Amino acid sequence: MKLKSYKGASPARLDATFAALADPTRRAILAHLASGDASVAELAEPFAISQPAISKHLRVLESAGLIVRERAAQRRPSRLNAKPLAEACQWLAEYRRFWESSFQQLDALLGEEKTKKKKGKKRKHKKH
Repeated sequence: MKLKSYKGASPARLDATFAALADPTRRAILAHLASGDASVAELAEPFAISQPAISKHLRVLESAGLIVRERAAQRRPSRLNAKPLAEACQWLAEYRRFWESSFQQLDALLGEEKTKKKKGKKRKHKKH
C-alpha cells in the first residue's frame, strides 16, 4: 500500500499542533478545557507554575489554533477548538492504515515462508 498524499491541514498547521501537544502542561490544559471554558486563573490552579507561565502556554495553544480566547468583561475565558486535533488524527490515521497494511503484507509473506520451510522438512524426511 502506498501512502496517499494527505489533503487535510497544511504542514505548518500540523507542525504547530504537534509542537503544542509536545508539552505535558499544554496537553493537561487541553484536557481541562475539554470539560468547558476556563480562565487563566482556573487553568493555573492545578499546576505548580505561575499564571504568566500558564499564559505563555495558552499563547502557544492559541497560535496553533487549539484554543480560542474570548473577552467576557474582565474575564478572558479559553475554550477548546478541536479542529486541529481532528486534522492531526486524520493525518495519523493515514499512517496507521499504511503501517497496518504493511504489517499484514509482512505477516502474509512470513506465513508463506513458514509453509515453505515445513514442506521442505517433510520432503527431507521422506528421502531418508
